[in-house]
Amino acid sequence: MTIPLPGIRPNNPQFSSGPCTKPTTWSLDALSNAALGRSHRAAIGKDKLLAAIETTREVLNIPADYKIGIVPASDTGAMEMALWSLLGARGVDMLAWESFGAGWITDVVKQLKLDDVNRHLADYGQLPDLAAVNFDNDVVFTWNGTTSGVKVPNGNFIPADRAGLTICDATSAAFAQDLAWDKLDATTFSWQKVLGGEAAHGMLVLSPRAVARLESYTPAWPLPKIFRLTKGGKLNEGIFKGATINTPSMLAVEDYLFALNWAKAQGGKDGLIAKANANMNVLADFVAANDWIDFLAEDIATRSNTSVCLCITDPRVTALDANTQVAFAKGLAKLLEQQGVAYDIGSYRDAPAGLRIWAGGTVEQNDLEALTPWLTWAFDTQIATLS
Repeated sequence: MTIPLPGIRPNNPQFSSGPCTKPTTWSLDALSNAALGRSHRAAIGKDKLLAAIETTREVLNIPADYKIGIVPASDTGAMEMALWSLLGARGVDMLAWESFGAGWITDVVKQLKLDDVNRHLADYGQLPDLAAVNFDNDVVFTWNGTTSGVKVPNGNFIPADRAGLTICDATSAAFAQDLAWDKLDATTFSWQKVLGGEAAHGMLVLSPRAVARLESYTPAWPLPKIFRLTKGGKLNEGIFKGATINTPSMLAVEDYLFALNWAKAQGGKDGLIAKANANMNVLADFVAANDWIDFLAEDIATRSNTSVCLCITDPRVTALDANTQVAFAKGLAKLLEQQGVAYDIGSYRDAPAGLRIWAGGTVEQNDLEALTPWLTWAFDTQIATLS
């Protein structure tokens, strides 16, 4: 049986959760002022890097006494730098409810080999018990679980009088969710997520409490040069003024500057949050109207407005064995890609079978509205193959 094709198509079929689509006004010509072929340590390079740092502060409303650094290896590099440089001074509470949080636990337990580690775990679709976290310890968590579509609802679970540091992977949350900076001590994210920037560069934001830890504590393990945030027992201030540890791509820096200025034109952080929320509402309306699909996140207060993860709930699919359910979901994504209406929306490889649709601020609402009939078409086409 042939299912009729929907009559409209998204103008932009790029719904990948990273690298994410660029703003509609982006073009290569917008990067023509990049400092290519120049040293990043020359005045022009340092000025652009410092502009990237301070415009990040402006858009995200990061406190003036917090340090912001551009570091290598995307969000992963920034998180590794924070973990290896800050942990070990006291016990650690680790939170994980999806693959990236689980990966940070692996690093802390198997690589840093810390013994005093409490694990707070939850299955995909849920959060662990935030009330059980011991903030006398250092606490490591993701703000938004990119592979599960589950976020913390806010920063209220973090006490202001905590003894330990909070280390937060905020890579799918920054620029789309309201980060509680007063509750975060070391925060990381990357350019290629909500702003649709280029990959390979990470951001590390340190509170005064985190800086005090760096200047008063030396880890027991060797630190590679790429992780070293201090020099002579003091914070290496240059890193937080644009003197990067290794050579950055000035083309990627120019791209990030474009994205930041675009973000300002959208109304800054609040405007981007509003765009992501409106996009999420399009998908929420679709889910409410279709009984074959649902959110992976069980609690509406924890549903991500960026990496929206969906699971197939039709009993004809859920009755299948696990491998066949995975194949069915992959088939949906493949049909949509073949039609050129949605690219890269399969669920993450470690997550339950389903779809993952990016809804951050660089995605236009009308493209999501045009996508939803295609989701139904793909499901109906796939389900017909089971008959």
